[in-house]
Amino acid sequence: MKPYLSVVLPSYNEMKNIRRGILEEVYQFLRDYQKSWELILTDDGSTDGTIRALEEFSRKDERIKLILNQHKGKGPTVKSGMLKANGAWRLFSDFDQSTPLREVRKLLKYNSEYEVIFGSREIIGAKREKEPFYRHLMGRGFNYLVQLLALSGIQDSQCGFKLFSERTTEKLFNNLYIYSGKNERQDAFTGAFDVELLYLAKKYGFAMKEVPILWKHFQSNRVSPVRDSILMFADILRIRMAELNGKYPKK
Repeated sequence: MKPYLSVVLPSYNEMKNIRRGILEEVYQFLRDYQKSWELILTDDGSTDGTIRALEEFSRKDERIKLILNQHKGKGPTVKSGMLKANGAWRLFSDFDQSTPLREVRKLLKYNSEYEVIFGSREIIGAKREKEPFYRHLMGRGFNYLVQLLALSGIQDSQCGFKLFSERTTEKLFNNLYIYSGKNERQDAFTGAFDVELLYLAKKYGFAMKEVPILWKHFQSNRVSPVRDSILMFADILRIRMAELNGKYPKK
């Protein structure tokens, strides 16, 4: 039987987050959830013991599934989980739960009108906790570039809390080009994966809704403000070039 909700958690060397109880927190929410669900743990070639911990955790419940991927970055890892999910609605969420899973209820309020519903830290009603000033400034600057070059009218493309219908999942993730998963990576850079997804959603005319959510900052050594800003800007240009070169199929 098709579950109502699939939750996709991408991971890459997450032992720090596993030790602070993130998996149990997610599982607790789902056990209490009133509709049918599945949890997809999709790993990006972790090397720090994460895979063993995920294997052990997945044995808790037959509704928990584990996918092991080559290290190709967050985009292809999320794609793997979303396309192997079976839910009528499919959410991907950051492993550190910077946006707690319970916030999905806010997104699902709009599922009768929209097929792409995503969390936002920038619109009225959103709440950001413990965010350093430089991170906020970096995010605002990147969002300005995204609106200018690719996604006018969208205030926060990068929040890692996005919900898709089954139909939009199949259409969007199968047509990714920059983040198709063809190439392996040697780092943990996330890139403009979310921008490419929303760019395609807009291109194909799917009804989209940006919803204010709670977001908490957790310290990470994976973020390099200068390097990441340059690489993400380059990704936006690559998306624009892919469009100009006809890399994205028409509707």
